[in-house]
Amino acid sequence: MSAHWIAPLIDGALMGFVYGVAAMGLTLIWGVMRVVNLAHGAIMALGMFAAYLLVTGLGINPYLALAAVALIGLICGVGMYWVAVHRVISAPYLSTLLATFAVNMMLIGAGTALFTTTPRNLDFSMRTVRIGPLALPGARLMAAGVAVLLTAALYLFLYRTRTGKAIRAVASNRAAAELMGIPSAKMLALSFGIGAMLASVAGGLIATIFPFNILSGEAYQTRSFVVCVLGGLGNPLGALVGGLLLGLLEGGIPAFMPVSWVPVVEFALFVLVLLIRPTGLLGGER
Repeated sequence: MSAHWIAPLIDGALMGFVYGVAAMGLTLIWGVMRVVNLAHGAIMALGMFAAYLLVTGLGINPYLALAAVALIGLICGVGMYWVAVHRVISAPYLSTLLATFAVNMMLIGAGTALFTTTPRNLDFSMRTVRIGPLALPGARLMAAGVAVLLTAALYLFLYRTRTGKAIRAVASNRAAAELMGIPSAKMLALSFGIGAMLASVAGGLIATIFPFNILSGEAYQTRSFVVCVLGGLGNPLGALVGGLLLGLLEGGIPAFMPVSWVPVVEFALFVLVLLIRPTGLLGGER
């Protein structure tokens, strides 16, 4: 296989890691509290603008700014849970769906008023890494590296810390966890905050690669749904694998057909997985 074929596949795979991080936030919130967060894309857009303001306003390196972006996302997510989700957490799914949709509309409306829909970019570039005939964009390599580190950190947190085990207990059986003295409401708020943190970091990483505006998060939210179904809804590792597969598809499909067919193939696969293996390739809710 020539470099002409391999380079787009590697580009797509690197981008797939970022899709995986974005989808991990969505799948974590669903896995713990059975909430489909329709504000996920808006939170990603806020992550893009938080990175933009930190880099252009304070001159911070974009990758150092991600720590602040993560903290902002965590705080916003926890606040969002207490304001919009907590009161309807035990209501039918439609209530939480509408609650997060309302938050999405408020964030997009406020973001449009503050930043308009004018495209922005970080005006940041990294050296291209050359391996033989292959030229790999440094920003995508860094984004993939951060995504892998975040996945490892999330797994260590969920499986090796007392708080992470408490979150898993709440996800498994909320009533039993409360009987064991675990404050389930606080764990749910923290889970929502971590989901929002992952979305905002994914937004910050995307901002280092592509121009963006306040509406850019919607396209990545749609991809996150595809990734969650591919990997298994509720399974964070499945989200990373699903993101990698989606990235490979986006990199490989243009070699065989026009780019405009990419979303058609992606959503055909989405429907196919739902019909044949609705729990996803790795199974859901680990």
